[in-house]
Parts: sequence; C-alpha cells; structure tokens
Amino acid sequence: MEIKILHNFLVLARMANMTAAADFLHLTQPTLSRQLAALEEELGAQLFERGGRRLTLTAAGVRLKKRAEEILELVNKTQCEFRQPENELSGDIYLGSGESWVLGMVAEVMKKLRELSPRVRFHVFSGDGDEVSERLNNGLLDFGLFIEPARVSAYESIRLPEVDMWGALMRKESPLALRDAITPEDLWHEPIIISKQSYMEWHISKWMRREFSELNIAATYNLLYNASILVRKGLGIALGLDRLINVSNDPEICFRPCKPALPVALYFAWRKQNLFSPAAQTFLTMVLNRFKSA
Repeated sequence: MEIKILHNFLVLARMANMTAAADFLHLTQPTLSRQLAALEEELGAQLFERGGRRLTLTAAGVRLKKRAEEILELVNKTQCEFRQPENELSGDIYLGSGESWVLGMVAEVMKKLRELSPRVRFHVFSGDGDEVSERLNNGLLDFGLFIEPARVSAYESIRLPEVDMWGALMRKESPLALRDAITPEDLWHEPIIISKQSYMEWHISKWMRREFSELNIAATYNLLYNASILVRKGLGIALGLDRLINVSNDPEICFRPCKPALPVALYFAWRKQNLFSPAAQTFLTMVLNRFKSA
C-alpha cells in the first residue's frame, strides 16, 4: 500500500467526485479509477458507493479514511523529526489533552522550553480521553494529559499536583440553582447531559448511586462548551468540570459543585519505552523536574 495512493484516496474521499479529484491531483480520470480499483482489490473491500456523479464512502471506506489520515499524519511527523538540524534543539512536540484548566500548568513548562529554544513548536490536540489514548497509542501524540478515571496504567505517567472538581451547569431559572451544591438525589429525575467517554459511565454512576441505565440522559458531549449551549437552550443539566465555562457574569447559566465533592486527579502520560525526539525528551525532562517535587 503506497503512501501516494492513500493520499489520492483521501482527496477522492474529501471531494466525493472522480473528475474533480483527478483534476485536483493532475491525473487523468482513468488513472485515478485504476488506482482506486487496485486499492479495493488489495484490501478486498469496496470503498465507495458509486451512484451518479457523487461518490459515498462505504463502511470500509470510512475505516480506511481514518487509518489513512493517521498514517499520513505519522509519516509527516516522522519526516519533520528527521529534518531538524542536529546542532540545535528544534522540532515539533505533540500533546493531547482533555478539557481542563490544569493544562495551564503544563503550558508554563511549554513556554519555558520555547524561551530556551524558540524553534520548538507545540501541537495541541483537544479531545476526550478515548481519543487522546488512541492517538497516543498510534504514535500521533508524544504526550497525553488525562483526567481521572482515565486508564493511565498502560503508560508511564506523573500525577499533577492540582485536581479538577465535578459539578453541574444549569440554567439560573432552575430550582437547583438556589442550592450551594448539588447532591446525587437532586439529579435522579433531571434530564442530564454527560460526557460520552466510555469510562465516565462507571464514575458518574458510582457518585449518583444509580445504574447508568436508570438515569435520564438527555444528551452526551465531548466538549463542555457545546454542552453549555445545550444547557442554555434548556435541554438539561450538564455534568462537567469546574473552571472550563466562565459563568461569573453569565445571565443565563450557573455552575454548582457536587456534594459530596467529586475531585478528579490529572496525569501527564507517555508511552512506555517510547523513543522521543530530542525536543520531546527535553520537554519530558522539564515536566518531570517541575512536577515530581510538587
């Protein structure tokens, strides 16, 4: 499977039209069609539904698109790493993180490294723990910032000194907005908007003392900002971490902490026995020096 063919497949998947994709790639349409046919034969799967002028990805095509994007991203990451001059600290560092104000503590180390080596660049991927873990496992990220109860046992990691606190975002007109804190019983019959991360079901169920299937789940989210929009429109009460949505002067919504308190630890993690670029290794050393004694 050639890198060039995967690139051409992605262009075709994005443009969904054989003629337009061939023109973009400066290929003849028969050439691109032959490449696609050969790729489908190699994989033993049909990648597109051919109906009219527009092409639609099949289930196999969707899977290949995701893998091809990851492969090409890893190829680019590797090429950039080996193009860096050996006599200076430079290059790209890839960090994945869930939503947390604690990222700011790591950003302080990022800033210090940039002050020492201005040609170092950081690329921050924002996603939930499942997405960060997958990209870390596939070599697309050097480091991940995980929020408990993410499964960090598969990685080398260091626990950061601060914690995040769970609570509820709600409209100010809700009767629960009059409380200083929200108990599990308060939410048993309320429509809830909750993180879609697979490991959060157990975490929330344990705190609420209810099976996940017994809760009134109105929606799920992977970015709390989007959940806050649903809250504003009255879809439900969103469970999320504090200090992510600024509600201090918000006329519509407010945040109330959980009671009993539901703190979560944060971990800076990396793959075991990973081979880092000089820039990534320097960054890791600085992070360890900064937080090991904290």
